[in-house]
Amino acid sequence: MKIKDKEFELYIDNTKIINKVKELAEQINKDYKDKNPLFIAILNGSFMFAGDLMKYVDVDSQITFIKVSSYVATQSTGNIKEAIGLQENIFQRDIIIIEDIVDSGKTLTHITERFKELGPKSVEIATLLHKPEMNKTDLSLKYIGFDIPNKFVIGYGLDYDGYGRNEQCIYQLSEEKTITKNMLNLVLFGPPGAGKGTQSEKIIDKYKLTHIATGDLFRKNLSEGTALGRLAQGYMDEGHLVPDQVVIDMVDQKIKATGDTNGFIFDGFPRTVAQAEALDELLTKNGTAISGMIALEVSEEELVNRILERGKTSGRADDQNIEKIQTRVGVYNKETLPVAAYYKTRNKFSSINGVGGIDEIFENISTAIDALK
Repeated sequence: MKIKDKEFELYIDNTKIINKVKELAEQINKDYKDKNPLFIAILNGSFMFAGDLMKYVDVDSQITFIKVSSYVATQSTGNIKEAIGLQENIFQRDIIIIEDIVDSGKTLTHITERFKELGPKSVEIATLLHKPEMNKTDLSLKYIGFDIPNKFVIGYGLDYDGYGRNEQCIYQLSEEKTITKNMLNLVLFGPPGAGKGTQSEKIIDKYKLTHIATGDLFRKNLSEGTALGRLAQGYMDEGHLVPDQVVIDMVDQKIKATGDTNGFIFDGFPRTVAQAEALDELLTKNGTAISGMIALEVSEEELVNRILERGKTSGRADDQNIEKIQTRVGVYNKETLPVAAYYKTRNKFSSINGVGGIDEIFENISTAIDALK
């Protein structure tokens, strides 16, 4: 995900956040039973955390807001502005300060010292995020959602120069990566009936590549109810196409989760020039690039005959209707023509005759791939 000039990647999804918020609220409910705490939320970052936390706090309580800042862009300045907006009398009150993130601890140390001068009965802190390696203070943090490493994060109230607060998940700043070895990254295309599935398996086996098919990624994210899966489902439920960025984010997660590999084979993706450009940008960020596009070429007459023959055993209705087959082939040709042109202009396109024996075709594919290495 891009915010202004920075790239961010998913760090904590909304389900985990809300579950943690509920846990914190349950603990607060136990600790403050028969009390009347005053919650003081620090703006701007804590507004989402405070709002969700209060949904699950069931003890008699009040909430108010103050504003203080020690951030410029992606770095904590350490210079703390005065708190503003506190109108309530906190003398002999049980105070719970709600903060979005504690890193250096200077901001909260300053605030708690100021509050203690006003004679509260107690002062505790509830923070969603905490960076232990950055916090060099003796500050007591009673309620902590997540301890995290020293990485810049946005979302769920946290921002980068004012942007990103509205995101429901928490994202971390992506690190630029350098190429550690030469990877073989292929885009494999072929119309229905071209034998792409068979050749894909042989390519993966010979070159030890990791297979990435966006259809598989969609099914996985939807079935597991991931943040990206729920986001995609929301668009589909509204009758909208899933934006390219959601697809790219799924691909990005797959790449990062793969670990060490000789490379990737992208099966039937990208399907548009915009997706091809986004994929190039993503791979560059991950320290690699597309090596080439392998396109299996088969005449429409041959494709129709193959699919009709396959339809005798596949059980698929669209494998048994000539008009439907021709429509599928037509859609494929219309989609892939601009993408093929995109890779041709970059000298990364290889056309392979998809008619002949399986081993013969694979030998021609291997020759084209070896020329890319």
